[in-house]
Amino acid sequence: MKILKTIEEIKAFAGEMSKAGKKIGLVPTMGALHEGHLTLMREARKECEIVIASVFVNPTQFGPNEDYDAYPRKFEEDCQKLEQEGIDAVFHPEPEIMYPQGYLTYVNVDGDITNKLCGARRPGHFRGVATVVTKLFNLSRATDAYFGQKDAQQVVVVRRFVEDLNIPVRIHMVPIVREESGLARSSRNMYLSSEEREAALVLSRSLKKAETAFAGGEKDTSALKKLVREELAGEKLAEIDYVELYSFPALQELAKVDQPALLAIAVKIGKTRLIDNVILGSER
Repeated sequence: MKILKTIEEIKAFAGEMSKAGKKIGLVPTMGALHEGHLTLMREARKECEIVIASVFVNPTQFGPNEDYDAYPRKFEEDCQKLEQEGIDAVFHPEPEIMYPQGYLTYVNVDGDITNKLCGARRPGHFRGVATVVTKLFNLSRATDAYFGQKDAQQVVVVRRFVEDLNIPVRIHMVPIVREESGLARSSRNMYLSSEEREAALVLSRSLKKAETAFAGGEKDTSALKKLVREELAGEKLAEIDYVELYSFPALQELAKVDQPALLAIAVKIGKTRLIDNVILGSER
């Protein structure tokens, strides 16, 4: 596995693979890799001849009061996991490589898909995501890129700017990977104490309750959100950030779930903010 740390190195590697006609899969990550990330790698490996993973904690997608400095960085461990998965190359630049002195250019996606859910709570977050992902697409010469459903709004945003900017990359959304307990895999789970980890199970439990009701015929948006809120309210360590239900992938308001819809939640457990979701009516 090649470890690429500079713009020149990844351009040379990707250029050689592209010139050879290889199908290149990119899996963008911020590291602290877990089974969810590795599932993305495996999906990429099934469909692509070359797989590149990026490990880059992107400063431009963190707000001033968020956990950029504390975000877990475990590059040596990450490399061991990536090698075991047979990844061809990992791109691991320093922030000043991606954003050198004098850097001025950003990709901004406007509209309903960015002004709600995490976009409403984290101003500038998706500008940072769109900018770094665009740069990674250009550098890696990816033909395909893989993202997790846990960040479903991010997938919607990436698909939007890829279409709008005519970027020739196919975007794949891979279903959420969960622990046996139901907790969605996340790098932020390592922040949780044992008591908080137990409390965090309320996220998947609340979504499952709504999913079961939907399967049983409940289509009213308010009723489904109420079921989730009631379940979350029963956990004393849980502080609700949002419980929302929108059409998917357009992220428009729905009175009734009569089309594929995203039921998404964000909850603070102690000091750790966790997100989770289910897609009602369709998996993709």
